Amino acid sequence: MRLTAVLGAGRELSGVGRERALLATFAFTLFLSASLLFSVQPMFAKMVLPKLGGSPSVWAIAMCFFQAMLLAGYLYAHALNRHFEPRHAALVHLSVMAFAFLALPIAIPAAFAAPPAGNAYFWVIGLFATAVGLPFFAVSANAPLLQSWFARSGHPDAADPYFLYGASNLGSMASLLAYPFLVEPVIGLSAQSLAWTFGFVALGALIYLSVVLAAGGQAAPGPRAAALRSRFEVAPAVAPSRIVAWIALAFVPSGLLVAFTTHLTTDIASAPFLWVIPLALFLATFVIVFRETPLVPMRWLVLAQPVLVAIELFALSGGRTGGWVLGASVGLAAFLVTTLVAHRVLYERRPAVGQLTDFYLWMSFGGVLGGVFAALVAPQVFDTVFEYPLLLVLGLACRPGIVGSLAGLRTALAPGGEARRLVLLVALAALALLALGLIAEATGAKKLLGLRFAAGLTLGLAMIALWRHPSRQLAAGVLMAVAIAFLPSNTTRGEVERSFFGVHRVMLSEDGKLRLLFHGTTVHGAERILDEAGKPTAVPVPATYYHAAGPMAAAIGAAREIASGAGRSGEFAVIGLGAGSLACYARREEAWRFYEIDPVVAAIARDPARFRFLSHCRPDADIVLGDARLTVAGEADAGLDLLVVDAFSSDSIPVHLLTVEAFELYLAKLAPTGVLALHISNRHLNLRPVLASVLAHYAGQGVEGVLFEGRMPAGSMDAVTSVVVMAARDPATIARLEALDGAEALPPGSPEAAWTDDHSDILGALLAKR
Repeated sequence: MRLTAVLGAGRELSGVGRERALLATFAFTLFLSASLLFSVQPMFAKMVLPKLGGSPSVWAIAMCFFQAMLLAGYLYAHALNRHFEPRHAALVHLSVMAFAFLALPIAIPAAFAAPPAGNAYFWVIGLFATAVGLPFFAVSANAPLLQSWFARSGHPDAADPYFLYGASNLGSMASLLAYPFLVEPVIGLSAQSLAWTFGFVALGALIYLSVVLAAGGQAAPGPRAAALRSRFEVAPAVAPSRIVAWIALAFVPSGLLVAFTTHLTTDIASAPFLWVIPLALFLATFVIVFRETPLVPMRWLVLAQPVLVAIELFALSGGRTGGWVLGASVGLAAFLVTTLVAHRVLYERRPAVGQLTDFYLWMSFGGVLGGVFAALVAPQVFDTVFEYPLLLVLGLACRPGIVGSLAGLRTALAPGGEARRLVLLVALAALALLALGLIAEATGAKKLLGLRFAAGLTLGLAMIALWRHPSRQLAAGVLMAVAIAFLPSNTTRGEVERSFFGVHRVMLSEDGKLRLLFHGTTVHGAERILDEAGKPTAVPVPATYYHAAGPMAAAIGAAREIASGAGRSGEFAVIGLGAGSLACYARREEAWRFYEIDPVVAAIARDPARFRFLSHCRPDADIVLGDARLTVAGEADAGLDLLVVDAFSSDSIPVHLLTVEAFELYLAKLAPTGVLALHISNRHLNLRPVLASVLAHYAGQGVEGVLFEGRMPAGSMDAVTSVVVMAARDPATIARLEALDGAEALPPGSPEAAWTDDHSDILGALLAKR
């Protein structure tokens, strides 16, 4: 049957019935499309994470890639809308979706089995493009295409179809929130991929039905249909200033989303699912403000924004108190209100339906630029997550009346203009603040530095709150930007280095007697450099989790004794280098090898000016770079007397190192009498039941484990409480481990609950910690 004949069936419906069916079909199709769009992101990111050690950068790059593909989809939709009638555009689009179906189900291609060592930004982008690029591209075009087709449908609401963007973002939110709480705990990755394939096919059918229903309004006689057609036949060119405004208003919230997520998981806490919250709120802003009457009055948002931004900037300067939950809440509020303001101003600048696809195209372009800046450019330019406060201040320029008012600003700044004197005062204040900052940094006067920062925030806040003229608000924003130029922050103390795998800080303790290594918010090693009397220490001594009375030291001692009893000199391997603390337990006759994914960590550990563990205890240490699941596979089978798994990304242990497949690798590399030691200390997850279930999976091979919890009094980094699980399969080795002081039985585990590369339940481990 010819397509035009089938489309003609849509004309058989008439009146209220057709209008209801039309609106319901378009809304549900957009809902499903957005659900697929945002379910593929966490699903495929989870597939990729094991390849890259669970790095949070994977999520930032994933968002950047998907924004770029969204832009490509919007560009394609714009071209279809401009050059094809809806029925022909539908035929082209359904053909593209049929071609994209050939790339399903989604999986990691064999060509991307192993990532390169070090920075893997472009490798990740290539992987995403190859595996999910085409299906995502096909789905991403649906939002502007369907809204454009609805605008030509003859429906009473067709003249302003932007409200349908809310239905789209509701689908995005539903999919995003369902993933960690309903999908991931129940459905494995292979089943998720198969379900996504079925959803893709259903989406194609719904798009076809939408076009059939819309066809009646497009060809029906009458003045309404004629008026609708005229809107698209005469579509004036978009003014360049308007395009710039669209780009700017999309750039800031998009970049802020990535920057705030990075800040949240790097500088505040690495709690599971934290990345879901900002993205869900970002999508919710479209539902709240992309409508004729926003759900939250704009006047409230305009008043709240500078207050929340000022509070958050003060918190970043070292004034944050109350723990990570309060800190995250303040930042979340500043991020949300700033995004709401920018998106509302963006909506108020929307064009008529004849330029609908232009609007979404340039909006997407601004989003891509923001994502690229925060995910790819900022990590190369800033040592810390400085892009976050920077974008918060830029968000103040997105307030009503500022964007697009540069011509008025030029007039105000002209000789005799009303803002001339104001700008001069702001410039003098900025110079004074800079001078105070330089003096404070040169003299180490922290109080003066804080005073300078507080003064800048107070002035900026007062100017924004009291004056509504765009030029004055913009000048106030500039002043606040100057204030953060020397932003004093707990996250910038010490020596800071940033890599693909996170932000690393080497800093002294408050009393100056210990040197600490932080990854994100978590200490990953410490060395005492001054004794209690304040004299320099001659020999580095392992501290924190690695102290001599702790479980890690006990595991090394037990493995050494067992190896010696078997007539072996000792083969030891450690996954996760940190500051190199465990190197000081090595003996000359033993072979030690460290596996580390981050070259920056390796450089820090090798630098004796920072930590002396390697240079003093094992200067010839063998350090293998790369993800442990890939590099440990190169070890000879049955050769290790001890394998220590001590890998963390901030406070999070990469999930792929705790699965059945990972244990299969570990056990294959252990000698018959070898010991496996897994460090599972964690603030947010209870991993004891997880390891108990994995060990229960291997119970048929005689594998058993014991739990050690080295409890230490709080208040000193010389010895910190840690939790370690030790496992072995030789009965005599197991008996030796069970006889160690402090050994406990693991809780009973179920083989069916064991984590695998295909399925893991982070939510269950999170709830078990409560």
